Amino acid sequence: MTNKLKITFLLGVFIMIFSSNMMNAQLKQGDLVDGIAAVIGDEIVLESDVIEQMNYGKQQGAANTDKCEFLENLISNKLLVFEAKKDTLIENRSAAIKEQANAKYRQMLSQFPDEKTMLAAYKFRNAYELKNAIEKIDTDQYYGQAKYQRITDKADVTPNEVTDFYNMYKTQLPQVKDEVTLAQIMIYPTLTEAHKQELINRLKKIKQDIAGGETFESQARIYSEDEGSAANGGLYKNINKGQMVKPFEAAALNLQENEISDPIESEFGFHIIQLLKRSGKVYDARHILLKATPTDEEIKSAKAKLDSIRGLIMDGKMTFKDAAFKFSDDKRTKFNAGVIPGADGSDKIERESIPGTISYELAGLNKGDITTAFEDEENKRKQIKIIKIDDVIPTHQITLETDFSRIKQMALNKKKGEMIEKFVNSKLPTTFISIDGRYDSCSFKSNWKKQSMTK
Repeated sequence: MTNKLKITFLLGVFIMIFSSNMMNAQLKQGDLVDGIAAVIGDEIVLESDVIEQMNYGKQQGAANTDKCEFLENLISNKLLVFEAKKDTLIENRSAAIKEQANAKYRQMLSQFPDEKTMLAAYKFRNAYELKNAIEKIDTDQYYGQAKYQRITDKADVTPNEVTDFYNMYKTQLPQVKDEVTLAQIMIYPTLTEAHKQELINRLKKIKQDIAGGETFESQARIYSEDEGSAANGGLYKNINKGQMVKPFEAAALNLQENEISDPIESEFGFHIIQLLKRSGKVYDARHILLKATPTDEEIKSAKAKLDSIRGLIMDGKMTFKDAAFKFSDDKRTKFNAGVIPGADGSDKIERESIPGTISYELAGLNKGDITTAFEDEENKRKQIKIIKIDDVIPTHQITLETDFSRIKQMALNKKKGEMIEKFVNSKLPTTFISIDGRYDSCSFKSNWKKQSMTK
């Protein structure tokens, strides 16, 4: 496959700015301010942005990449960000993004013994710089994605277009590695009533201590198990209605300002909540969370339950599909026969990308086999699973017969890229663009070189 086409498939004709992995790489380098590569409207691309995109591309398999191409992808995205901020149909989420950046900062801080150690690790001079870096990344990602979706919302491809795409690129399409189709039934261990009552009583005692003179903020710092807010006294600001899980929001919005709720249960555990202020559909609140961390006995009980369900399936008394719908706690898969989606949105997963815990459980199993119940964890929450191997797909060259949905997605991505390119070109004549002289030798697809910055 040519490098150009490989980059197109791996990163998209339009690279959405900074995936979560990119954000981590960006922060760890600590070299965000190191020279301006380009200015588009009032948006800036730093030289470090280009380098980090190239490094990420190489990590994803795009070898011998062209720096000019990565710059063009970045400035295309910045033009979308610039246009998105002027689009009255795209919600201004500045306040929410700022609070999100503060929450991410607090979560990062929870992984270090103190703030000084964290700032040194990420190579930032102070908290203000790091928060600004996180906010900048999240802002660009939000506006870039919002404009991209607005432009490509009606994009679609017909079966004939998929066929034409395949015939044009089939000699360049990659070989598919060993893949499997997996389905799962996942449940969260259920806490015993005694365990629940213990957590409720602890929160009632904390609430009594607050009534007796302790501050909610100090108690949250001591007792809350929410990594995103505990260090900040349990505070969440500028919460939009619909942003939090329903039990939290229902309890918070039924309070008077400064009132504290009784303990309430959500999917994360048990909370007490203090409403600080409310203005329309936006509110500020503090909370103290005690997580619903299951005991060994509760985990053992959940495994026994899933093994019993597995037995019903193996005996033909229930299909895996029906069992997933009836018993699974995974909302992403329970309505789709438990099928786990792959990275490309299809139902196929490369064997080598399967997480270690699951890969270990699947070792030695064949098509149609189902694992026994095993323990897993996602977002620091214990889960119990059984997984069925629905299909096994050996390494093969992509064909229309075996990979139509995958080829359709490639063709759709290409069409979306062309729509973005057309939009970008339509805005070039009226947008201020200045590219650093170090890129004078680049041959861009679009006419970005209307102006040059001095070398």
